[in-house]
Amino acid sequence: MKTRKLTGMALSIALAMIMSFLESQIPSFVPIPGVKMGLANIVVVFALYQFGWKEALGISMLRVVLVSILFGHLASFFYSFAGAVLSFVGMVLLKQTGRFSHIAVSVTGGVLHNVGQIAMACLLLGTNAIAYYLPFLILSGTVAGILIGLLAALLVKRIPVSFQETTEDSKDIKE
Repeated sequence: MKTRKLTGMALSIALAMIMSFLESQIPSFVPIPGVKMGLANIVVVFALYQFGWKEALGISMLRVVLVSILFGHLASFFYSFAGAVLSFVGMVLLKQTGRFSHIAVSVTGGVLHNVGQIAMACLLLGTNAIAYYLPFLILSGTVAGILIGLLAALLVKRIPVSFQETTEDSKDIKE
């Protein structure tokens, strides 16, 4: 892997972790459990378009694991993991068609993240009663997905990423 790409991915993981932590410090404006902005997903959507799906998957999964270890607990890991995997699969499938905007890809990710978390909650709690939150979470996932998609599209447009090593990079590696 090229030095620039590896560095970009490491910075993306760190940024996604910071955004997750900062978001956890913001009090919820709605009394519905699970409603969050999903700021770390700006980084995941950006990475999906700038690095590729494999790298974006690595960034997403490492963020989930590291944030759960550092700031969460076992249950938060399961909820985050289920949401992240379902969200990611949906975003990749939509992006690969080439027919959808960053916003549509992000909205799909936001909605599917909430669906994955509710499915995991039903499984862990052994009840489907928690599913009554789903309409509210789909709405919040849609709103958050629009905002995240707009921000990610802006970043993709404004931050060109080049993974071609320059002669200076080659010198650094040889020294």
